[in-house]
Amino acid sequence: MSAATTRSRTPDRLCAEAVDLAREAAEEAAAPGVVGEHVTLVSEGDRVVTHFFECKEPGYRGWRWAVTVARASRAKLVTLDETVLLPGPDALQAPEWVPWSERLRPGDMGPGDLLPTEADDLRLEPGYTGEDVPPPNSAVSEEMAERVDAEDAELADRSDAAPAGTARGSIAAVADELGMRRARVLSRYGLHAAADRWEESFGGKTAMAQAAPASCESCAFLVPIAGSLSQAFGICANAFGPADGRVVALDYGCGGHSEAAVMPKPPRPAAPVLDTVAPDPLPLRPARDGSVPETPDPTEDLGHS
Repeated sequence: MSAATTRSRTPDRLCAEAVDLAREAAEEAAAPGVVGEHVTLVSEGDRVVTHFFECKEPGYRGWRWAVTVARASRAKLVTLDETVLLPGPDALQAPEWVPWSERLRPGDMGPGDLLPTEADDLRLEPGYTGEDVPPPNSAVSEEMAERVDAEDAELADRSDAAPAGTARGSIAAVADELGMRRARVLSRYGLHAAADRWEESFGGKTAMAQAAPASCESCAFLVPIAGSLSQAFGICANAFGPADGRVVALDYGCGGHSEAAVMPKPPRPAAPVLDTVAPDPLPLRPARDGSVPETPDPTEDLGHS
């Protein structure tokens, strides 16, 4: 170890004794009565010492006033270098700042909130390229576009014929008419990121899927989706399932599977041997062909006088 290194670690005697000078500088920079006791001192180099004082300011627990003093070589006068408020080892500090893009979590957006996307977002890629340079053998060539513009100019104003910023006959103009124009589309990276996110939430490795009697692939409540993700995902349409209206993997499953527990049809009772339910008809008058005539015979003895 060199002599210079040894000297830098040993506080200069005159600078170390300049506690009153350091306190006056701290009290001048701080509010009255917030500079506490002298805590410690640290040697910053040859003839450079920093004095630390306790800070009594409310809300700055553990912070210290740091006053650096120094003196020139062969000089006996100690001068003030700087005064600053610094956090101590156990100081109360604000958490480390995190950009909003990293703080944002699913479900944080509310009505009226806008979520900007960066111009070079890896999840997105241009929806079309070379819109103003059609192939040479294309029907939308430069000569054909000029002829179309000339014909439209005779009939109507060009500003009404095409949207602002879109040239007539360009790929973007055709896409506008078909309703297919999008400035950016989902990139392969964004597609894979979404698939990994859905697989983690409603995939085959979840606890719900491990305990399910069958997978969503054979469930009648699975609504298929279009695109390349149709081979691995679908949408659950079971109102009583845990993933209703969510994108689920085909190997996901739950207890609400359509064929997991089919309720049997209620048994139909057999026909009764004795019909005790149907009413028995009782005629109010005897039948015409019965033994009792409808009108009595006046000559017949009725059995009384």
